[in-house]
Amino acid sequence: MQTWDGTELFYRNWLPERPAAKALLLFHRGHEHSGRWQRVVESLGLHDVAIFAWDARGHGRSPGARGAAESIGHIIKDVDAFARHIREHYEIAAQDTIVLAHSLAAVTVGAWVHDYAPPIRAMILATSAFEVKLYVPFAMAALRARQKLFGSGYVKSFVKGRMLTHDQEEAARYQADPLIFRQIAVNVLLDLHDTAQRLMADAGAIQTPTLMLGAGKDWVVTLKAQQKFFAGLSSPIKEMQVFENARHAIFHEQEKAEVVRRVREFILQRFSEVPAVASLLDADKSGHTWREYERLRNGNGGDAKFAVARAGLRAAGRLSDGVKIGWRSGFDSGISLDYVYQNESRGAFGIGRLIDRSYLNSIGWRGIRQRKTNLERALRSVMQRLKAEGRPVHILDVASGAGRYVMEAMAALPEVKASALLRDYKQENVEAAGRLAEDFGLNQVSVEQGDAFARESFAAVSPRPTVAIVSGLYELFPSNDMILQSLGGVADAIDPGGTLIYTNQPWHPQVEFIARVLRNREGEPWIMRRRTTAEMDQLVQAAGFEKLSMDVDQWGMFTVSVARRIR
Repeated sequence: MQTWDGTELFYRNWLPERPAAKALLLFHRGHEHSGRWQRVVESLGLHDVAIFAWDARGHGRSPGARGAAESIGHIIKDVDAFARHIREHYEIAAQDTIVLAHSLAAVTVGAWVHDYAPPIRAMILATSAFEVKLYVPFAMAALRARQKLFGSGYVKSFVKGRMLTHDQEEAARYQADPLIFRQIAVNVLLDLHDTAQRLMADAGAIQTPTLMLGAGKDWVVTLKAQQKFFAGLSSPIKEMQVFENARHAIFHEQEKAEVVRRVREFILQRFSEVPAVASLLDADKSGHTWREYERLRNGNGGDAKFAVARAGLRAAGRLSDGVKIGWRSGFDSGISLDYVYQNESRGAFGIGRLIDRSYLNSIGWRGIRQRKTNLERALRSVMQRLKAEGRPVHILDVASGAGRYVMEAMAALPEVKASALLRDYKQENVEAAGRLAEDFGLNQVSVEQGDAFARESFAAVSPRPTVAIVSGLYELFPSNDMILQSLGGVADAIDPGGTLIYTNQPWHPQVEFIARVLRNREGEPWIMRRRTTAEMDQLVQAAGFEKLSMDVDQWGMFTVSVARRIR
């Protein structure tokens, strides 16, 4: 199969005699490959289920340096591409798919479920690598320092076959397998740690039915971290079983028959039930992210460290242009975002520019710039598709700010005849967009003041848009009623078959710092209610759209999705 960046990945399949309507996707642990699942597949005896197992990039028969990837984010995108390939090539719906992931893959597959919210039937996570036992004090700090000084490099695994299983025959097979290797890239190991920390902190965002399998004698990963993730899950069906005498390679242990029996039992039970999808349209009134929002909203400004941070940032605003704009117009304003997009440090004297560079390099702003890149890529793809279909390209951005991403996409595709209407509720953003359109020489761009939540105002939009964009807006408002009203207006504005590009923020590592320290465009504390990907997708679906694709940054913070209006 060809994955999202053109790399060809190897995978195996075990297909029933008759076309299957159900699928099981298997994801091997680090160092290994898909062939290691052969005996498990035979033992499962799922004769009416199509089973698939890949070799992850850098593993088995798939290309790439062994144990390496540009980031864990690339592997998570591979998981999504693999699932999409199975869904489209074998015509098996996501709702009829179960995934089983082992060790490191349990983290990447767990991140896929968290970030992309695929409507799969269930997931099974075995000896999940939420915390790797490195046995060296301050190992993560040392690896980060090494990567900063010398680049990624590799760490060689100390784990031998006998440390993975009590079964001597299985240990010998592991040692003799020519497709198994012992190294892992430092950046992958660090990304694994960071992704695992994120998932344990936000497991409540996941509602997929889940079975977790742990090993009581695991030399490789800690059981405590797995139990923490399990406890945080919001899944209405969640089960965990620990095999007390097992080591890490749980599917190759002496008690592997019991492990496989437990997996088979869970799979058959899930496939025997009609999948129930819980409505998240009222997630602004109860649930995981609502509780976080209420805690932040009802706080008193945080402790002394936040007071010090506020004072420091106030002082920095006298030297750093970016911080100054944030305090003046709001750190969430269109003017602030356009400054972040430009990514050019400015300030008073050298110290001001240094402060500004540190500000622009914060994790949130790096994620915002990646969101812009993903948004432009999605918009260019939609514009090219509309041109190929012989359809007009009329763009509507309902809350554009300065609209830089729209104009850069249009300037990059001069062969596509496109028009754009940029709307924003704030006059200073409208004026900034007008100036930018002049700078780009785009006389086919119009700008006007407009309220993205006034549904009736969309009726006057002309020409009728074929693509609508909502970027960075809904993340600022906790109410789902407001979002549905705005999406309803967008649906009114475009015909069936029209395209919606929308963003979301399912995760942010600094949500409390932002709430306690920064101010929004209204001069109030910038308190955000995160929406899980599943919640945002349900809101879009309720407005009459079908989601087609999604992209997300490597930190899992900001998503960019493309949907089609179906009614």
